Amino acid sequence: MTNLATTDRLFFERAGMDRDKITRIVDDTLEGVDDGELFIEYRQSESLAFDDGRLKSASFDTTQGFGLRAIAGEASGYSHASELSEAAIKRAAETVRAVRSGYNGVAAAAPQGTNQSLYTDDNPLGQISFEDKVKLLADIDAYARGLDTRVRQVSASISGEWQAVQILRRGGDRVADIRPLVRLNVSVIAADGDRMEAGSNGVGGRLSYASFIDPDKWRAQVDEALRQAIVNLDSVATPAGEMAVVLGPGWPGILLHEAIGHGLEGDFNRKKTSAFSGLLGERVASEGVTVVDDGTLNDRRGSLTVDDEGTPTSRTVLIEDGKLVGYMQDRQNARLMGMDPTGNGRRESYACSPLPRMTNTYMMGGDRDPEEILKSVKNGLYAVNFGGGQVDITSGKFVFSCTEAYMIKDGKLGAPVKGATLIGNGPDVLTRVSMIGNDMKLDPGVGTCGKDGQGVPVGVGQPTLLIDNLTVGGTAA
Repeated sequence: MTNLATTDRLFFERAGMDRDKITRIVDDTLEGVDDGELFIEYRQSESLAFDDGRLKSASFDTTQGFGLRAIAGEASGYSHASELSEAAIKRAAETVRAVRSGYNGVAAAAPQGTNQSLYTDDNPLGQISFEDKVKLLADIDAYARGLDTRVRQVSASISGEWQAVQILRRGGDRVADIRPLVRLNVSVIAADGDRMEAGSNGVGGRLSYASFIDPDKWRAQVDEALRQAIVNLDSVATPAGEMAVVLGPGWPGILLHEAIGHGLEGDFNRKKTSAFSGLLGERVASEGVTVVDDGTLNDRRGSLTVDDEGTPTSRTVLIEDGKLVGYMQDRQNARLMGMDPTGNGRRESYACSPLPRMTNTYMMGGDRDPEEILKSVKNGLYAVNFGGGQVDITSGKFVFSCTEAYMIKDGKLGAPVKGATLIGNGPDVLTRVSMIGNDMKLDPGVGTCGKDGQGVPVGVGQPTLLIDNLTVGGTAA
């Protein structure tokens, strides 16, 4: 990959390290174990937040470091440091070598190389001046306040990062990747009398800032945030009970991500702690339900040219026409399960050991018109946007809060409702999908996934879905 030259300058020439010596340290450390790597990272990141008519915070950070890992069977040794030097890597090697004591493994083959490039390697942070970024946020604030007299508060933020990584394996195999990431968020609070409600919207991806500073693009984010706030001003209490639920396209795929996606990650299934453990080849969802994890989508927030172990990402079919056909795998869990890695080995930074994680996870579209789906519901809930939620991976049980939802009465949208929660079981919900829309859409690029204390950027998506008899928690007396 062409990024090797750039990362060589960052990690060896600038840091004064001899690449041949580092390669020998890696070779010696990983001798006799099954797998492992030296992961080196350099990252620049910034964030600006505008709140209540003024710049509230601005930060710029530069971090660098390495993580050295050796894997022996189910055990792994990991050591990391923020110091990029031969001496620091040698110290880490002394710690990591302990995992191979008394062990004699067979080294796994290095990941297959790739020529794919899914995003620009330009650094977005220096493309626009600090003054222009502040002006952008001030323009967002002024535009939002001028849209409606009910606007009481506006918050806007812009953030970006540029991450360069190089992954070294035994035998001198090297892979590099350079990853940009930007995000714009807008939140609006509107008031009517004593009542105040919020709306928010954002957009992001592995792009430059130029993709979002065009007035037509950032105004669309403000318009949507304000629309949500105004809708919520008219919301009524949610009736509770079992009812049909229609999920809108795009961001509602976060429910799919949390309630189902985590249960399809390799480590949970190897350890048999997932509700999907041992069900490969079995029907786990309604006919027509196909779920994929695809890290190869250009410029998407969850995409990676290679994962954090150096494996090229792929389009992995997890559920096909209702049957469980695959899991998301890193190298260690794939080897222990007798499967192939899928390019899902991800880590938050050099200080973290990689785990099997989602990239862009979504359900494929069906053949039903969204209007037809709504018209089929006599009494139910239409959920368009979601906030936080909780999921138990072992049982699949989940609770999710809706930030925008409407009652459905005789096939027509009724009043917006406030305080709706969806309560259910992920595997069970998959079997209750009775209609799948033809409007599959990905989220706007704002997702972050947490697992074992690590956060990584992800994407979600789905078409309009009808789920029969889901429990809705409400606020109506």
